[in-house]
Amino acid sequence: MKPRIPAIQSAALATALAAFLCNGAAHAQTAAPTNPYLTNPFLTNVPTITLPNVPAYLGLIGSMATFKPSVAAKPYSMAPTLPRDQKIAMMQAMMAMMPSMGIRDAMSFMTTKYKAKDGLTFDDVKQSMELRANSLNFKKVGESPMWKDIQAVLGDMNAPRMEVYHYCEIAAGRAVLMASPESIVYMPCRIAIMEDANKQIWVLTLDWDLAWLDTVQSKMGIDAEVSKYAKDIREKMDNIMQAAANGDL
Repeated sequence: MKPRIPAIQSAALATALAAFLCNGAAHAQTAAPTNPYLTNPFLTNVPTITLPNVPAYLGLIGSMATFKPSVAAKPYSMAPTLPRDQKIAMMQAMMAMMPSMGIRDAMSFMTTKYKAKDGLTFDDVKQSMELRANSLNFKKVGESPMWKDIQAVLGDMNAPRMEVYHYCEIAAGRAVLMASPESIVYMPCRIAIMEDANKQIWVLTLDWDLAWLDTVQSKMGIDAEVSKYAKDIREKMDNIMQAAANGDL
């Protein structure tokens, strides 16, 4: 449900914690779908990688070094609002360090997805997802049948079926909100099921892996309770997604 957190990371990284908790992305226990870039023996489809923009990189380091962390006076305390120009400058510096990739690759990078087994229908996948979620006491609080809106509002009758399901783990949500109330924008947890252009069915969620926290001093102030919830939600979301993709009943 998708700590007192240091400053510049509060705007970008603390929300990543909530996104991970509430949009769940587990370390996959089984292999993810084959990377399409590796199907070509000559690797001609691998996106071009460029070196970081060094001046922007140094600027980012400088801004982080001078940024003053905010400290929560009590639970549910909002952090100070960052000026838009400050956020733009920070994100531009961070993007300068990224590989030169298109929006498709960027979105794929941020996604955990499993292809449903051949022969399963959309409703088979949905049923398996709901059964597994119920068995894990993961409460579904809503769903958004986007394809119906696309057809009804835009008249696009060729749009494939796509639906987004909303789940809630209230104890985890409270723990995150007490530490960073801005995290509410990532709640509740979401899992999508979508049919692609090739009539293949996929189960997807945002991928926020917290392994990088192991390299951050004091783990950004994230306490043991929130870490426990992070592990629990990550495992449950991945369990539900794999059950859906496998058609488990």
